[in-house]
Amino acid sequence: MADSKQAGRPAWRLYVYNGGFLTQTRVWRILELSGWTVSLGRPGPDDWVGVWGKSPTSGRGERVARRAGAPVLRVEDSFLRSVHPGRDKEPPVGLNLDTRGVYFDSSAPSDLEVLLATHPLDETPLLQRARDCIDRIRRAHLSKFNAFDPADAVPDAPYVLVIGQTRGDASIAHGQASAATFQEMLVCAQTENPGSRIIIKAHPDTLCGHGAGHFSAQDASERVTLLDAPLSPWALMDGATAVYTVTSQLGFEAIFAGHRPRVFGQPFYAGWGLSEDENPLSRRKRKLSRAQLFAGAMILYPTWYDAFGDRLCELEDAISALEAETRAWREDRGGYVAYGMRRWKHAHLQRFFGRDTPVRFEKTAARATRALASGERRLLVWANRAHDLAPGAEVSVLRVEDGFLRSRGLGAALVAPLSLVRDDLGIYYDPGRESRLERLIAASVELPDWVLRRAERLIARLGELKLSKYNIGRGDAPARAPLPDLPE
Repeated sequence: MADSKQAGRPAWRLYVYNGGFLTQTRVWRILELSGWTVSLGRPGPDDWVGVWGKSPTSGRGERVARRAGAPVLRVEDSFLRSVHPGRDKEPPVGLNLDTRGVYFDSSAPSDLEVLLATHPLDETPLLQRARDCIDRIRRAHLSKFNAFDPADAVPDAPYVLVIGQTRGDASIAHGQASAATFQEMLVCAQTENPGSRIIIKAHPDTLCGHGAGHFSAQDASERVTLLDAPLSPWALMDGATAVYTVTSQLGFEAIFAGHRPRVFGQPFYAGWGLSEDENPLSRRKRKLSRAQLFAGAMILYPTWYDAFGDRLCELEDAISALEAETRAWREDRGGYVAYGMRRWKHAHLQRFFGRDTPVRFEKTAARATRALASGERRLLVWANRAHDLAPGAEVSVLRVEDGFLRSRGLGAALVAPLSLVRDDLGIYYDPGRESRLERLIAASVELPDWVLRRAERLIARLGELKLSKYNIGRGDAPARAPLPDLPE
């Protein structure tokens, strides 16, 4: 592991020659918290040079490092990154900081490869964390990029899944593959699965117009379908009988979806006994379990960042943040019309629900009902105003109420809420109709152990801090556990 993760060591100067290290605030901050002082100028032999993976700009930094006799730190996005691709200016939730190489370059071992080859990876708590995080990521349908809706229909099963990538992706050439490898993979998928339907999954970057893929409409046939819609990779893999990949990260995720992917390049996840490797790497001889591979690649190797606490954090915290951001985009991107919301709440509701598409507020029930009938947007209604709508219309609305951990102070005093509930069935305080909360409670008997442990920790924390819905009066809080500085 890189010494940069050792807390308390003196900061190392990291000389950079790519403006992104300075203009991308999140990247700069993660490096700073990891013990690197980002600098400009000429490094000395005791300094480091930072480069972005194997990007076109990395060559300059490498040349400077060679002349100065300085080591190189290679920086890359983590395997869980953001809702949208980085080209959309969305910051990452973590970075891979590698002092030996870069994880996708099989020509030499990286910190990740050395970790997977030498770390014991046998601690029960670590492996249990890995299993829990795999389950969390699958349930939340998280991937590196997450601008897709798990509710969107995938092709009918069964099928063979072939994973495409963007032309020029550095992991292809540095994973000992080429454009011809993709055509070879497609031929093998058809030959090895006679009579099976073939689904080619395009890369998210190609869907956003950032570059071309290795497959086109010319590759489609009665058996082969080119899938260019943004769909959940987890849902796609659930319906697949086999998965074929070159170096895509989706091959890594396929392993945790229960597959043994057929791999035609030399990605970081190949060679550990969990894939069928067309081009095996002789120096990788260790056999790992799925939990061990995940623990090394997702828990021990990356540097994760908590943007809310401005601190480095564990994978579990990064999952929570990315899950929340992804859920908000998936649920709210279509936009809302809102009715029955008091004027002083508009700004707060806009922050809750209008991040991607601003909320439109209507003053009358009639206009709100017409907006609902148009189907243009979904309708948010403050729960006790749903009865204002035309008969039958209230069935289709989303009722909004304050959450159970609301604020330090009363809503009557115009104190903004920290949480809201949004219910598509009813509302929790109305026993006359089923609510979404009621349905969740009924289904809670099937929750996995990690969810219950998380709930127990939250209960304990609420009790320790003596938090309630409104938290009026701080004088009775214990001295060693003061109330958090909740907004007033």
